[in-house]
Amino acid sequence: MKQNKAKFYGIMVVFASWLAVFSLFGYRATFAMLKGPMSIELGWSQAQVTLGYSLMMTIYAVTAFFAGMVLDKWGTKPVYAIAAVLGGLGFYLTSMVSTHLAYLFTFGVVAGIATGMLWVTSTVSVRKWYVGKTYATMWGFAFAGGPMAQWLLAEVVKGSMDGGGVDAWRNTMVTLGIIVFALLAFAVIFAKQNPENYNIKPFGEIASPDGPVKKERVWTVKEAYAKYAIWAAIFTFLFSMMAEFLIWTQLVSFWVQDKVWAREAAINVYKTIGIIGIFSMPLLGIFADKIVAKLKHEAKGRKVMLVIGPATGVIACLFLLMCTTQVTVVAYIAAVVFAIYWAIVPGGVVGYTGAIYGRKTLGQIWGLATLIVMGVGPFLGSFIGGWLKDFSGSYTYSIYYAIGSFAVSIIFALTLPLSADKSNKGENVETRSKEAKQVDELVEA
Repeated sequence: MKQNKAKFYGIMVVFASWLAVFSLFGYRATFAMLKGPMSIELGWSQAQVTLGYSLMMTIYAVTAFFAGMVLDKWGTKPVYAIAAVLGGLGFYLTSMVSTHLAYLFTFGVVAGIATGMLWVTSTVSVRKWYVGKTYATMWGFAFAGGPMAQWLLAEVVKGSMDGGGVDAWRNTMVTLGIIVFALLAFAVIFAKQNPENYNIKPFGEIASPDGPVKKERVWTVKEAYAKYAIWAAIFTFLFSMMAEFLIWTQLVSFWVQDKVWAREAAINVYKTIGIIGIFSMPLLGIFADKIVAKLKHEAKGRKVMLVIGPATGVIACLFLLMCTTQVTVVAYIAAVVFAIYWAIVPGGVVGYTGAIYGRKTLGQIWGLATLIVMGVGPFLGSFIGGWLKDFSGSYTYSIYYAIGSFAVSIIFALTLPLSADKSNKGENVETRSKEAKQVDELVEA
């Protein structure tokens, strides 16, 4: 294949991933705005409404593992096709529910399967085409679909809800279902197979510290999970996800109920995360790739970013605690810092895992990691947030919990080894000291 055509195919892969991420965040970004009206009309507690979201993330996690296996074997098109049908149905069927059990099935199970098809497929498909000094940049462009959804779909929800009565959320979900189905149908069209199928190499390969690019080892899932590297990555991601999903699901309610803001004002600040994220995703991706190029070691560069990422989450939570009953610049600063966190960790941990284990069986390896992380982190984070509110009457304790979870994520990030066959304990002391110094200098900078 000619180089220009290969580059065009790569861009199409990124665009298909952008559509998939947009659709995925069509569920994530709108829930915080819809759960309040749902709770009022249906007469359910916050914990009952949040349970549907928590179940969706659990099913999402289980589905992600199988999606990774399908991806490695048959490519992205069949995965996106299934997600298109179920993604549209998840919103549409939920718009008609009247019982809690039906809600758990439509939003928890149907939407959970749909969204589980999207995360692993979008991240790994980009990683299979872009590695080394190009991955974070291209994934940043693809991941910008998430904040774009948070911004645009906030406007869709706002316009649909205004003056629509207490049950306006139902019509809003129908609209969202149509949008998700249409976008994922386009993703099926734009998706491509792995570069090897076109006899081309992935873009961005860099020489290893020991010499030229080495032939990739084909890992089995059992071999990969016998190494500390994948577990360090899982726990780094897990504790960040617990904090992140707690914040996403409780943030608007925190401002409306604890700080007595008008709902419209709270949504406007919430949208700032999406607006900033549209630009921070690719910009932070470029920054991360420059770190990799400077260090000439992808795993080391990704590790640096995974230390910085949850640290920004802690800072953002501290700004949230400083919010008052008036909408001030502090709230907007918190939103900006959350957008920076968001641009680093989710894609960065995939980049680190790919740097350690390669591309050929990354779908299966990362699919199982997603099963573990998303089966636990988002469920506990979102549910604990709702439970703490019901128990204490305030969302403030949820933010304290998020700070602690981000802090644990930082600790695990510091232990990330730089190869699968070396743990931090097994490395030469002098080498480890030099590497630790480089990491410290970059984090400080």
